[in-house]
Amino acid sequence: MKYGRKRVLVTGGAGFLGSHLCERLLAEGNDVLCADNFFTGTKDNIAHLLGNPYFELMRHDVTFPLYVEVDEIFNLACPASPIHYQRDPVQTTKTSVHGAINVLGLAKRVNAKIFQASTSEVYGDPEVHPQTEDYRGSVNPIGPRACYDEGKRCAETLFFDYWRQHSLRIKVARIFNTYGPRMHPNDGRVVSNFIVQALQGQDITLYGDGSQTRSFCFVDDLIEGFIRLMNAPDDVTGPINLGNPREMTVRELAEMVVKMVGSKSQIVYRPLPADDPMQRQPNIALAKEKLGWEPKVTLEQGLERTIAYFRNVVG
Repeated sequence: MKYGRKRVLVTGGAGFLGSHLCERLLAEGNDVLCADNFFTGTKDNIAHLLGNPYFELMRHDVTFPLYVEVDEIFNLACPASPIHYQRDPVQTTKTSVHGAINVLGLAKRVNAKIFQASTSEVYGDPEVHPQTEDYRGSVNPIGPRACYDEGKRCAETLFFDYWRQHSLRIKVARIFNTYGPRMHPNDGRVVSNFIVQALQGQDITLYGDGSQTRSFCFVDDLIEGFIRLMNAPDDVTGPINLGNPREMTVRELAEMVVKMVGSKSQIVYRPLPADDPMQRQPNIALAKEKLGWEPKVTLEQGLERTIAYFRNVVG
């Protein structure tokens, strides 16, 4: 730490998670450099931070090297919803793999501690339930979701090879479904989809029969997990699951959103997309043990705040 303030780089800092992380890091007295190419991130997410003298915004694509002096790096750069990452799958893989190589090279050069935002998608369509960190996953390497799933798996490989080969201080978090204010209204994820459809009185679209399960973590809880993992002792490298273990079917979520919005929307069913996982629930025993972390915000509380945000965005 130099001059009393840590200098922290957040790649993908103008995205949904990145903007919340930048906000938290500034609140804790850090000097924050936000790098984003605005493929899915938006200046609206960080406009309220631009007047802060300790916040800097840089338009940059992590597939190209970045030469800055920082103490810590949070690598969040990558489109994270199927609609966005399947729009340009080659670029998605490049962002995960070349991006990891570039930020790891930077961390090695400046001796920075570095955090990788990995994903529960590394487990694929899991045969183990709930998913623990030692489960190696069931991923289709040539399917339409592979650009994201395998890209993130390769990024984890690179992080652990840099740790073994160069003694880099690494942190790897596997993020499960997260929601909250500043989600992209058109990102195709169930929480934002359902809320926007309910607010606009459209049919609520369920894929398959709606019996597939998900576990939803509110963004504030997730960011708390990020901070705790980054601040944990160096021997706590992860990967560590961060998510809310409360599991529910997608149909139950749709019904809850319709009720909370007070909408007259009807639920309609569409065919299930390829390789869509049927179950998703984190085992967070490791996060509890190593970080003293577990989610605090209930789904009802989180949905209330997310619905209020979307009322302003989509009317």
